[in-house]
Amino acid sequence: MALLKAAILRKTMVLLHHNNSMATAALLRPIPLNLPTIMATGKSPAPQQYGYNQGPPPPQNYAPPQHQRPGPPPQQHSSNGYGPPPPPTQPQNFGHGAPNNYSFQYSACDGKKKALLIGINYFGQRGQLRGCINDVKNMSSYLNGHFGYKREDMVTLTDDQQNPMSQPTKANILRAMHWLVKDARPNDSLFFHYSGHGGQTKDLDGDEDDGYDEVIYPVDFRTAGHIVDDEMHLIMVQSLQPGVRLTAIFDSCHSGSALDLPYIYSTQGVLKEPNLAKEAGQGLLGIVSSYAKNDIGSMLSTASAMFKKVTTGDEVYKRNLKTKTSPADVIMWSGSKDTQTSADASIGGEATGAMSYAFIASLKKNPKQSYVQLLNSIRDELEGKYDQKPQLSCSHPLNVDLLYVM
Repeated sequence: MALLKAAILRKTMVLLHHNNSMATAALLRPIPLNLPTIMATGKSPAPQQYGYNQGPPPPQNYAPPQHQRPGPPPQQHSSNGYGPPPPPTQPQNFGHGAPNNYSFQYSACDGKKKALLIGINYFGQRGQLRGCINDVKNMSSYLNGHFGYKREDMVTLTDDQQNPMSQPTKANILRAMHWLVKDARPNDSLFFHYSGHGGQTKDLDGDEDDGYDEVIYPVDFRTAGHIVDDEMHLIMVQSLQPGVRLTAIFDSCHSGSALDLPYIYSTQGVLKEPNLAKEAGQGLLGIVSSYAKNDIGSMLSTASAMFKKVTTGDEVYKRNLKTKTSPADVIMWSGSKDTQTSADASIGGEATGAMSYAFIASLKKNPKQSYVQLLNSIRDELEGKYDQKPQLSCSHPLNVDLLYVM
């Protein structure tokens, strides 16, 4: 009897071992795909049910997706996985002591697109340049081929053209600036590019920390004079509605604040931002807030009341220290800080502005970058070749981790 029980026990253990081996093999064996079904319908069969729906296998050359909370899928992809988030669609508060009702609006850049491109080589003049007209040609081709800017919606002013209206004179440049911003609506994308000589002149209205305004030099500057940053800001920044994007690139000397934008960023972080609490106390933000609501009467009333309080001395300085913020979405890439000079470069045998080249080259390598990534990419393109340190200016506090759109 004991021998019979032992034999039965040994047989039972053998069967259990055999069954476990088969189960293990089944777990290790890949589940066969129904290839005829896939080829006929283009779809995989319904997923196996194991308490949750198994998604399709991850695409090749991509890391497995990480577990995330439910939510909308990311909008963009980069080579390292999911890319930067798109700009928010809701109005954003300025913060930094500004009133709660003082806001700005990012642009989705999916509306109408217009561009003004200016390149001046100053033929026959002292200080003649070589690459500025090439910058305009390269930028025009890039905007058209990669960002959907139509040729008929671009104005180019270069000093190699025969048509007098296409020469980069002071009058033509100012006229074209007004054309660029005319009738702009939220989510439109405007692009301004200047490649030429830049400089500084004594500040006459007290709005510059260093006592100098930044200027650009039209081809006829010796007779017509330069164009001051205050004038460019008034035409191209203060006239814009919330949600309109203006992207500006200045490839010129002393161009760090050529549009007088109050928020300045470098690869090291924030370089400058306004004291909005102080400006709110002076009544300055009331003017801009009224403008954002298209309340011109209130704007003039606020300005008049504030200006009547002003007399002389320090109060004159306070009067003229008006805010340079804007409810629109204005950003500027510059090839040098106010104290730096820009470089005429030769790349691939072609004369070109270093900043213009670096901007295009950086976006061609990776068109889906955040603002800070693009700033660093431009720096990397310039580093080791030129002394220029690129910087980014903005009309509002900028989340530099957002996707760069244009």
